[in-house]
Amino acid sequence: MLSGFVLGFSAGIAPGPLLTLVIAQSLSHGIAEGVKVALAPLITDLPIIVAALVLGSRLSAAPVPLGLLSMAGAAYLSYLAWESMTVKPVVSNEAVRAPKSVKRGVIANLLNPHPYLFWITVGTPLLDKAWAVTPSTAILWLIGFYAMLVGTKVVLAVLVGRWRRLLEGRSYLWANRLLGGVLLLFAVALVDDGWQLISGGE
Repeated sequence: MLSGFVLGFSAGIAPGPLLTLVIAQSLSHGIAEGVKVALAPLITDLPIIVAALVLGSRLSAAPVPLGLLSMAGAAYLSYLAWESMTVKPVVSNEAVRAPKSVKRGVIANLLNPHPYLFWITVGTPLLDKAWAVTPSTAILWLIGFYAMLVGTKVVLAVLVGRWRRLLEGRSYLWANRLLGGVLLLFAVALVDDGWQLISGGE
């Protein structure tokens, strides 16, 4: 369970597309929307874990599908980056665009190859060891991991949401452009990851 806490915390605070999206949604739409993005792994990771358990050895030996997934993720992050970088101030009598935080968080996480790689290479072996001790040990490991993975992002959403009033006018616009730039950098990184997987590291 301690390893679950440590791995979950490190994954929760590690810079990445989902963490950036938590910040962007909290800044643009408030704490609740950032929290919705933070909860995305609870929706997406079960099929990822099952796939890693069943197809782990095959996927690790045939990385092309993960490479294509990475490319798709890069395209989606580029779209989110464009949205952030072209955001306009909301006029009081203007209809606010629906945040769609759950949808965005789920898609971003599903199209990110890193959760798949984590569960194939690290998560499932540790889960197997915990299960070999007792099933309850494996359950506690998962609870510890996701408590920290999601919890750290929820805390960040709360902090950013409370600070959003400090960012008004041009500050709000530039903060969104900065976040869009960060998302674009992650998109470039995913393209590189995808190419490395498809080309076999050449």
